[in-house]
Amino acid sequence: MAAWPIEVRARARQFLGMSPAQFLRGYWQKRPLLIRGAFANPEWIAPNDLAGLACEELALSRLVQRDPERDRWTLHSGPFSDRDFAKLGNKNWTLLVQDVDKWDMDVASILDAFAFVPSWRIDDVMVSYAEDGGGVGAHVDQYDVFLIQGIGRRRWRIDTRINPNQEFREDVELKLLKQFDPSHDWTLEPGDALYLPPGIAHEGTAIGECMTYSIGMRAPSRAELTLDFAEFLTEPLRDDERYADADLTLTGDSHEISRAALNRVRAAMPAFAPIDDDTLTMWFGAFITRYRSAHEAVPNTKPISAAGLATKLATYSVSRNPWSRMAWARSGKTARLFVAGDSFPASTIVARLVAGSREIDGKTLLKHSRSIPLFADLVNRGHWTLFR
Repeated sequence: MAAWPIEVRARARQFLGMSPAQFLRGYWQKRPLLIRGAFANPEWIAPNDLAGLACEELALSRLVQRDPERDRWTLHSGPFSDRDFAKLGNKNWTLLVQDVDKWDMDVASILDAFAFVPSWRIDDVMVSYAEDGGGVGAHVDQYDVFLIQGIGRRRWRIDTRINPNQEFREDVELKLLKQFDPSHDWTLEPGDALYLPPGIAHEGTAIGECMTYSIGMRAPSRAELTLDFAEFLTEPLRDDERYADADLTLTGDSHEISRAALNRVRAAMPAFAPIDDDTLTMWFGAFITRYRSAHEAVPNTKPISAAGLATKLATYSVSRNPWSRMAWARSGKTARLFVAGDSFPASTIVARLVAGSREIDGKTLLKHSRSIPLFADLVNRGHWTLFR
């Protein structure tokens, strides 16, 4: 494209208004994009069902109330009750529920449209319900996000300028910007979508009753990567493997850290020599499938054997635990399957099948008989569940 417009209209079979390759080249982590008419009938969950989910103990939910006259914001964390919602009225409040795709299959189906992004890059689908005037204030996210308008309308204002002021207010619990000077102002109708790369200041305000679906694609910080990689490298080291100086000789100053001492320090940390690809792959696969997981799979109380699983697969299928992140990587002529921080050897075909499926027919699994012990292990760990 000669120029990269900030607003486009979706096309038949191209909800981005262009091909995924064009979007990645021109917009991904580079510039915002408003897509009119991206989704038809964007009503994946009803407001009452979202409120019911916010009452669940294990759901991650927040309630943000705004006092426009005093410019004050109040944050409450769930779980909530019916009485909490009854007190709110019909203006200036927002309910936000994280990980709704893990609880609701209709909401999870939204992610099918984003298969052009690596699945391990996608964090969750957060759903917000707001009454007129509701919102969470002007803020900045350090991750890619698609904001899909569901029922109702929402006003979005963004600031696309380079290096805007990103000082935060100190008088609220939320990370709100002290200063916000929007460069664009839009009203999103049902089915419209707004893509924002990291670092773009933005503010959304409900116009009447509305719902928004936020597909967040979080990236780990350098600090998170480095700390976790250090733990991965040090895990196999024994406590009796220590700094050693059997070759110690007299020095002119006992306080000096000599060149010889620095060489011994380097020798004591061989893991931090140039890292080979296999080591890096083993660590990163485990890290990224564990990254930001809100819940862990619960192992089965009655483990099933490989033979027992093979028998059941004649009439059963398996369903994936929505909390279990999965990815895979090539390892020579075979593959390494990563599931919620653990890794398993597998064929490339099986690794693709397991990491890329929500449900797998039992007869399909039986075609890969050598991998039945692996499937049994994953079922026993709670990552997959048998169903008819």
